[in-house]
Amino acid sequence: MKPFIVMDILKKARELNDVIHLEIGEPDLSPSPKVKESLLSAVKEDKFHYTEAKGLEKLRKKIASHYKKFYGVNVNPENIIITTGTSTAFLIAFYFAKEIATPTPGYPCYENFAELENKKFIKIQTSFPEYKLNKEVLKKYEFDTLMISSPNNPTGSVYNQKELKEICEFCNTNNKLLISDELYHGLVYTDDYTTALKYNKNAIIINGFSKYFCMPGLRIGWMIVPDNLVREAEIIAQNILISAPTLSQYAAIEAFDYKYLSEVKEEFQKRRDFLYNELKDIFPIAKPDGAFYLWCDISKYSNDSLKFCDALLTEAKVAVTPGVDFGNYPTFIRIAYTKNIEELKKGAQRIKNFIKKI
Repeated sequence: MKPFIVMDILKKARELNDVIHLEIGEPDLSPSPKVKESLLSAVKEDKFHYTEAKGLEKLRKKIASHYKKFYGVNVNPENIIITTGTSTAFLIAFYFAKEIATPTPGYPCYENFAELENKKFIKIQTSFPEYKLNKEVLKKYEFDTLMISSPNNPTGSVYNQKELKEICEFCNTNNKLLISDELYHGLVYTDDYTTALKYNKNAIIINGFSKYFCMPGLRIGWMIVPDNLVREAEIIAQNILISAPTLSQYAAIEAFDYKYLSEVKEEFQKRRDFLYNELKDIFPIAKPDGAFYLWCDISKYSNDSLKFCDALLTEAKVAVTPGVDFGNYPTFIRIAYTKNIEELKKGAQRIKNFIKKI
């Protein structure tokens, strides 16, 4: 199993002083005040017991209501399972697959989860600046399960509705299970996107409260499972989860504070625009439509992203993530704009000074 390099970088960066942390995919913003109130109320009411394996019914109904409001899609709360972050959701989803195809670059833990469950993992190369799949590419590969992430980590690319519909129809027509990682939904800076569930009722949808809802440490996520897989997925959840953290579930009930969430999205969009404009003249960057990352081509300066990131951290005190964490990308780095603009200004200037020395 491969290491998750960004966590090693984070550990090293925390041992140094005056570091600008642009490596970790963790929002620095707090969740809605309503989340904190709900959490404190649950503590005062001694809500420390297990919930049912699927999770609190009230939370599942809230999530179902979110899909109706956000996407105009009806979801039965009985098809929703609350998980410990999205990681356990992937472990459950991968149980139903044999050969998992997915685009790269992509989140490194996907491959590790597949290895853990002894599943065949097929990486389909995508390229700058789109980083997307289409049905013509998919026809060239043999697999029973397709997994996509939109917005993508690390590129920030987003499938628009036409592109997503094409992929969903390909999976429907060819009897492929579709797993759609939608963790960064909400943090999308275009109106032309939706959930895969709109076009594929048999898809497994995975989402959570870590990014858009700014609740990473509460380790709470969800998955939506088609009718024919619900009971089996629930049994797996009973065994590997018992249930998701109870206090976190009560906190998450109040996470759907749309006025507050609109401010979160607006803040990250401002950061994206600022940092992209600061760095686009020194790195080729595909301007992201979602998430909170810049995927930067450093080939003009280095062909070894690990060494580049180590030097940037040691000499310039800026922590970023090497592209090799996301596949075979030794000439790319990922920069997370998960700090306020004042911190981003400092980070951008340090990066520019570092490049000048090179």
